[in-house]
Amino acid sequence: MYQDSANIFQSELSSSKKLIWNGQPLTGIRLRKQDAFLIPFSLLWGGFAIFWEWGVINSKAPFFFRLWGVPFVLIGLYLIFGRFFVDAKPREKIFYGLTNERIIIISGIFSRNVRSLNLKTLSEINLDEKPDGSSTIAFGAIYLPKARWASSGWPGANRYAPPSFESIERVKEVYELIRRAQNESSK
Repeated sequence: MYQDSANIFQSELSSSKKLIWNGQPLTGIRLRKQDAFLIPFSLLWGGFAIFWEWGVINSKAPFFFRLWGVPFVLIGLYLIFGRFFVDAKPREKIFYGLTNERIIIISGIFSRNVRSLNLKTLSEINLDEKPDGSSTIAFGAIYLPKARWASSGWPGANRYAPPSFESIERVKEVYELIRRAQNESSK
């Protein structure tokens, strides 16, 4: 899919493993289901915090009151704008691989994090396909409502989500490749 992504998996492949598919999540700023709630909430939070801080500064209130609103304004700005960039940047460094034996997810901005799942022991694979043919394949049970916020952009929220190939193109084709590899590995 991406020109050098196959080379990233070379150190993870033994002689018996064959790379069947590799790819990366869609990059850039992406809107998700959670944004139907988070965008209005962030505008209300940020708008109120900015209005509060502006009012306090213009009323010549004591320094403590001026300082009190700054964290709320910063949180509001993060919710309105920052979370989209915090979500987008790590996706540039995520690589997905499917071998004849394993699912491999390589990620990390500052260090390399490798997650490997044995195809024989995968008990649940969830496909969530969008009309444009992209979306997510999750490997394991999805526990709602916690997993719903996993891709919200809030730091640490993804700890509730199972490992997944998130935001990939041609998700149905990849899903079929996984099922085929899983069936062949169990023979």
